[in-house]
Amino acid sequence: QVQLDESGGGLVQAGGSLGLSCTASGGTFGRHAMGWFRQAAGREREFVAAISWRRGGFTTYADSVGGRFTVSRDIDKNTVYLQMNSLKPEDTAVYFCALKMSDRSDTWNYWGQGTQVTVSS
Repeated sequence: QVQLDESGGGLVQAGGSLGLSCTASGGTFGRHAMGWFRQAAGREREFVAAISWRRGGFTTYADSVGGRFTVSRDIDKNTVYLQMNSLKPEDTAVYFCALKMSDRSDTWNYWGQGTQVTVSS
């Protein structure tokens, strides 16, 4: 049973920074990808960023966070990170870690429990 354990998040003022981490366990991983989604109150869940576990660690970002957020990985720890800088009130949301078993698939197979990020103006 694959499990994703998230940590980080919290309350920060606009312009500040926060970091999230997520560790995967309980599965056999290799050519998977891990990433982050977020869901603001009253809105649908949206993609934020993702990174492949293949050599080179290909990354993708939503346009809304490009240049402000950085996704990275620790292969040995099966952990993905999201460093969020220059945060804006519109970044306020519950952030979910996700994993897909194939980085070439469109389907995200596993999800974390979510962690709240609140950016005050």
